[in-house]
Amino acid sequence: MKTLYTAEVTAQGGRDGHIKSQDGILNMELATPESMGGNGAQGTNPEQLFAAAWGPCFLGALGTVAKKENVELGDTKIVVKVSFNEEGNGYDLSAALNVIDESVEDDVLNQLVEKTQKVCPYSKATAGNIDVTVTANKIEVEV
Repeated sequence: MKTLYTAEVTAQGGRDGHIKSQDGILNMELATPESMGGNGAQGTNPEQLFAAAWGPCFLGALGTVAKKENVELGDTKIVVKVSFNEEGNGYDLSAALNVIDESVEDDVLNQLVEKTQKVCPYSKATAGNIDVTVTANKIEVEV
């Protein structure tokens, strides 16, 4: 494996703490959502950050797959939802990804998304580890 890039972020204070990247570009307060017992303070949370990272990574991989398949994408977007769930005595994550590109035929987009699930690093990391539902133009994709 050849490392192309390594991100470094320091977290302090847990879910009601602070995160800062080594280069200072990412410098944010964290706050536990009220639905999880938080006090309503302003700040992001790990689930938002995970969704914010997975979406662009998936779209980048989708672009690579589409290029290899000679498919021209339009104004593609992805809606990523990451949920924090209580499971027995612990907690789990689940996710839903909906890729939207109305300029591409549904069956073609579905096939591209299916292939992208196999190459996107975030999708590979979560495969078999959390429940993930993937849709393309709101049609469920076999993964």
